[in-house]
Amino acid sequence: MAIRYPNGKKYNPSVPATKKKTNDFSFSNRGKLLEDELNDSNEYYLAHGLAVIHKKPVPVQIVNVRYPARSAAVITEAYFRTPSTTDYNGVWKGHYVDFEAKETKNKTSLPLQNIHLHQVQHMKQVHDQSGLAFFIVNFSLLDRYFLLPFDAFFPLWQRMESGGRKSITLTEIEERSIEISTGYQPRLDYLQAVEQWIQKHNRFNH
Repeated sequence: MAIRYPNGKKYNPSVPATKKKTNDFSFSNRGKLLEDELNDSNEYYLAHGLAVIHKKPVPVQIVNVRYPARSAAVITEAYFRTPSTTDYNGVWKGHYVDFEAKETKNKTSLPLQNIHLHQVQHMKQVHDQSGLAFFIVNFSLLDRYFLLPFDAFFPLWQRMESGGRKSITLTEIEERSIEISTGYQPRLDYLQAVEQWIQKHNRFNH
């Protein structure tokens, strides 16, 4: 099936949209493991009445459909309707939650090349409305996970836009994030990190 971006360019998940370095994000399998862990955590939260958080569906416009049999339909061409915003959203303890998951094999920094301007703009809008906007970052080779709040991330994004470095160092992430401990059920209890973030910064009075 051919899927195309809004500009008509063909989408190929195994080929990066721009030339990438060896240690940058894996576009062909980007975030698959992290995504699976987050989906499992969200199922756990839902089953135990802790939160309602889901992965956002990607809006796709179907263009051509082939019918090899009366009871079967095969989509042969489709387009992404609009650029995607963030990966997950939902409600937790009365708070709107909206976050993006990023995974990198780089051991020393998080490259910013696969974070898009429209995603940052969306997260800023959520933040400005007092929603909980953040990144969950996995350094896969280090087996370390971090919750990076948007307000801690944004100055580093502005630094890049001003001509500064195009990545966030691991040290900067350690200083600005809440590290997520792994466990059994769920393995990635990121809401515990959200709770720590709120308490640490006294973000809400209730």
